[in-house]
Amino acid sequence: MNTSRSSRFADSSIYVTTFTVLFAISFCHLLNDMMQSLLAAIYPQLKAAFGLNFAQVGFITATYQLTASLLQPMVGLYSDRRPLPFSLPTAMVFTLVGLLALSVSHTYGLLLGASALVGLGSAIFHPESARVARMASGGRYGLAQSLFQVGGNFGQALGPLAAAAIVLNFGQASIAWFALMAMLSIVILYNVGVWYKHHGLARIKASSMHRTHNLSRPQIAGSILVLLALIFSKQIYFSGISTYYTFYLIHHFGVSLRTAQLYLFLFLTPVAIGTLAGGLIGDRIGRKYVIWFSVLGALPFSLLLPYMNLFWTGILSVFIGLTLSSSFPAIVVYAQELVPGKIGTISGLFFGFAFGLSGLGAAGLGWVADRSSVEFVYVLTSYLPALGLLAALLPDLSAVPRAQFVPATVEE
Repeated sequence: MNTSRSSRFADSSIYVTTFTVLFAISFCHLLNDMMQSLLAAIYPQLKAAFGLNFAQVGFITATYQLTASLLQPMVGLYSDRRPLPFSLPTAMVFTLVGLLALSVSHTYGLLLGASALVGLGSAIFHPESARVARMASGGRYGLAQSLFQVGGNFGQALGPLAAAAIVLNFGQASIAWFALMAMLSIVILYNVGVWYKHHGLARIKASSMHRTHNLSRPQIAGSILVLLALIFSKQIYFSGISTYYTFYLIHHFGVSLRTAQLYLFLFLTPVAIGTLAGGLIGDRIGRKYVIWFSVLGALPFSLLLPYMNLFWTGILSVFIGLTLSSSFPAIVVYAQELVPGKIGTISGLFFGFAFGLSGLGAAGLGWVADRSSVEFVYVLTSYLPALGLLAALLPDLSAVPRAQFVPATVEE
């Protein structure tokens, strides 16, 4: 009797949400993406200092994003077979070195090398931290994935403000100051790694035993392709805004660089709110409906954006950020449920695909901007959210019988 009770208690422990770990991984995601977003925030300064064209600016993003995207699926695949509890602090070491290199880079080649180091840090950090978020979720997968991702969203939003407050005032060398954030993250992530080793591994192993659907392999493959197409529409559009939004505002409306960076912050902050809302709503009503609304719902706003004045451009960017951003946590968790037991591989694939598309999109849209105008880029990409119609092809996993989760509480 005692053995049976002990067994039930051990099994139920995987359904307890460990918010301490979730907040720790989210905070480190905030610091990680804040440090990485510094690069995009100082593009106008680098463009002037190094005499770069738009294509060269885009290739900096491509170097960072492609380094991350190509390695993330491999990291995830390897860690599914051989877990890496202390890979997270190791990832932050690469980011630390990349920041220091960026602060002293005096040639375009060194800028690319520093970007590649930051990308390597992301390649290790994202799939493994997504795995930790699922370990700590207690079955509330949408909430956990959203909390993890919202940290990154806030970090991306704070990056332009940090660049405006520090880098623009004290120059490129001041980027080295942000290495202190990397050192803080290393300490926090080491402690997360200890929890991962002693508690998280047992949780992920137990939860992977629950089958969440009865779909055939062709249905799974088709659903994955649909999800990747939706990521394509979202990431290419986001790449155009995040990389060239400051240039668009400066060229189209004649605002100052500082004002343009504040507008970038205005766009990126609702992205964080939308990410959190998407996970919470997806847990309640089903992830398919969140995906459908999120991608397709941004279409009216994206179509209007290129033709609005400065005031309405800011307003529409808020609605675009809110709607589009809510899809990503739902897409990642939906994909994880399609292929249970392959959390690292799926997380690495989708984060890597998103990073790669952002890089290719930045480079490709930069090429288009050089040969036409940055305004044309916004007209060209405004139709991409129409791909949200593909969400109609996704099976409704919420309608499939699955393991029942007990109410989640904070783990002591």
